[in-house]
Amino acid sequence: MSLVLTMATGIAGSHAQSVILPEEWTSYVDAYVSEEGRVIDTANNNISHSESQGYGLVLSVLADDRAAFERIWSFTNSELLVRDDGLAGWRWDPDATPHLTDPNNATDGDMLIAYGLVLAGDAWSEPSYTEAARSIVTAVGDGMVVEADGMPALLPGAAGFEQRPDGTGPILNPSYWIFETFPVFAELDPGTDWNAISETGIELIRRARITKSGLPPDWLVLGEDGVVRPAPDLPVEFGYNGIRIPLYLMRAGKNAALLDPFRDQSDDQGLYKVDPLSGRKIEPITEPGYRLIVSAMDCVVDGTAIAQDLGTMSATSYYAATLQLLALDFLRRNHPQCLEGAAP
Repeated sequence: MSLVLTMATGIAGSHAQSVILPEEWTSYVDAYVSEEGRVIDTANNNISHSESQGYGLVLSVLADDRAAFERIWSFTNSELLVRDDGLAGWRWDPDATPHLTDPNNATDGDMLIAYGLVLAGDAWSEPSYTEAARSIVTAVGDGMVVEADGMPALLPGAAGFEQRPDGTGPILNPSYWIFETFPVFAELDPGTDWNAISETGIELIRRARITKSGLPPDWLVLGEDGVVRPAPDLPVEFGYNGIRIPLYLMRAGKNAALLDPFRDQSDDQGLYKVDPLSGRKIEPITEPGYRLIVSAMDCVVDGTAIAQDLGTMSATSYYAATLQLLALDFLRRNHPQCLEGAAP
């Protein structure tokens, strides 16, 4: 039986038809994927990281491009999956020697890599991909799950986020909760309570609603009173990390009411960096990929059609284009009426 049973993206079994347009995918690969399979973060000094490789794996399956998948997987496996614990080093710099400049892992990158592998194993009936995914998921479950206010939570990485001697922590990042992965991970790794971990992510979003912004900080801790607070010594903002949270909620089919605080802090310009304590908008986040997340929320909640210029992917930067493709994949599979009138 397929591991990928029913998901908000509409992928089920090994015969799901790609809804990413060929010209969109060609544009993405030409802009961000090197010949050796390195997915390039063009807004971050052209480095690569476990997150970019993981997104590349997921998107190549959604685009039904096995050749691109195998290139990306080969680079990821040989260059990043070099840690003793089965997780990926997170930062790879083409201009540095050695290239792996930070061998600490990033848990969202590990999860995205594993998710891409399990999607590929299902789509192309390749059990070796599924087994590689199982190894990574089990490693995350064994090493990256901690307790936060009595709930199972995900450490963002193996080093630097644990509880401090003064009792502060652990430091969490709500955008690392990729909600659509948890049902799949629960089948791969029944020894970890992935459903409970998923609920912790929802609880972090709920608890953040009592702040003036209603939004979770990108980096947070839970106090002894259970209140969400910004993590010490890290930027106090809801920013480029957090903007993907509503996309993850939508793709996983979570309660649309959870989108309300994200919609409240957005407008026609798109999403914003926000001071989560004061609610002050710091700067707009306006590339098309980010604006589409706002339009997708509006359509899911109240049926507002997507703006015409957002109906196809724009290769403005790696991260914006990635989130735009994930949003378009979701809308085309689940809410095609949202795109009526948008560019084909």
